[in-house]
Amino acid sequence: MAWKLVLAVLATLSCGLTVWQHIVARRFALHRKNQPTDNTSAVTLLKPLKGIEPGTEDCLRSWFTQNYRGPVQILLGVADLNDPVCLIVKKLRKEFPAIDAQLIHCGRKLGTNAKVSSLIQLRREARHEIIVISDADVFVSQDFLEQNIPLLTDEKVGLVNFFYQLGEPLTPAMRWEAVAINGDFWSQVLQSRSLKPIDFALGAVMITREKQLKEIGGFEELAEYLADDYRLGNLIAKRGYRIELSGQVVECRSQPMTWSEVWKHQFRWARTIRICQPAPYFMSILSNATLWPLLWLLVNPTISVAMTVAAYLLIRIYTASANQQMLTRNTSHLPWLWLIPIKDICQVMMWALSFLTTRIVWRGTYYNVSPGGKLVESA
Repeated sequence: MAWKLVLAVLATLSCGLTVWQHIVARRFALHRKNQPTDNTSAVTLLKPLKGIEPGTEDCLRSWFTQNYRGPVQILLGVADLNDPVCLIVKKLRKEFPAIDAQLIHCGRKLGTNAKVSSLIQLRREARHEIIVISDADVFVSQDFLEQNIPLLTDEKVGLVNFFYQLGEPLTPAMRWEAVAINGDFWSQVLQSRSLKPIDFALGAVMITREKQLKEIGGFEELAEYLADDYRLGNLIAKRGYRIELSGQVVECRSQPMTWSEVWKHQFRWARTIRICQPAPYFMSILSNATLWPLLWLLVNPTISVAMTVAAYLLIRIYTASANQQMLTRNTSHLPWLWLIPIKDICQVMMWALSFLTTRIVWRGTYYNVSPGGKLVESA
């Protein structure tokens, strides 16, 4: 009897948390457009690159075609000048000769985090106060800088970051991952923000100032850490600045991924979150709105419980679907709604396994992650 009551409470709690998550997502001004301003602040874009994927050229081109009236310096970093991405960079520089773009050889290894190592070397060539940091696979709209650079007009804002969507999922595995990214992650961030100010950054695109980078000790403070984006935002927040969430959504474009690749990607992400926020991550299992209703039904297989569980699962599927539609502004995910409860069940396994190991594979290299989040290369 006690187990039935406990699981009934947990099932209802998980459904309530899911509804709360959806409500705060609906209230956020996603995709909002700001009125154009006369802001012409000079901007430097730092773009570490490695390898090419089908969407690489389009993603890079989106930065070369910005409708922004201020000076823009684009610094593209590669660890190896024989990397095939260099050919795309050279093509774009030739196509847009008026754009101040440079290909920088970031050949020195300045930490275990290769991306941050490149950022350290790129920053040395930066000429402007406002710094934009972007992952290689990010596609942005032509008004991205025009819309978002003015958000730094407020001196209390130390960093602006952005929700991102997994664009054009090309395989069933990527559709499964899209539930986690397009349906859950961004709304979970807003749920957290409803309890306390954000003290971390989302790494797809981040905008900050040279002033803030100097105050935290530069990218060198991130060079040994797995979650460099989280740490960058956290260090800036600890200096008393506000982390601002833009209403604009950027798009991450990836090559087709298999189930194995997606699992490894999500598993690495799960361990990263667990290391950065161990207590909230441990408690996150309470919001699994598929697990607890099904366990409740398993121990109490009555018609009334079955009907209640069915209602809870329909709420879960509806809210996850609606969240995806709000973020992506399309309905291509609708034929894949059956993946939502599957994602939740897989998430239980991922949650449990994330506590059993600190070893990850990142860009073909094995690392151990310390409790503080530092990367240690492993054999």
